[in-house]
Amino acid sequence: MGLNISRAHELMKEAMDYRAARQDMIASNIANEDTPKYRPRDIRFEEALAQKSAELYGSKSNTLQMTQTSASHLNGGNSGMSETKATTFFRDGHMARNDGNSVDLDVESSEMAKNSTMFNALTAAIKKDSMIFKSVIDASSKTS
Repeated sequence: MGLNISRAHELMKEAMDYRAARQDMIASNIANEDTPKYRPRDIRFEEALAQKSAELYGSKSNTLQMTQTSASHLNGGNSGMSETKATTFFRDGHMARNDGNSVDLDVESSEMAKNSTMFNALTAAIKKDSMIFKSVIDASSKTS
């Protein structure tokens, strides 16, 4: 695993990974535009990023803790369910054609453009985050 410059850097890197996965999924939808009975897929990762942000920045959880009045009671925790993952789903809602395919090229193109814009914004943010530390190092070498 690479060196994390800041907590924000780690969060942005994870967001870029999800954006890249989404771009691949949208490209797959476009490639299957003529495949009979194909349903377009998408990925939802906002919950996973929110949980990662809470881990990195120490945000408190909004969950209500159960009271345990006896040592023999179950702890009520979400054992094994603490890690939220991105979820894939079928993006339906568009009329399927006669062959059962429901890919709408306009929707896919629009989603791809939005996703590319977000990916480019994350790339710029990571570069800026890295440049801040580079300028500090450069400035400290000039003071010696």
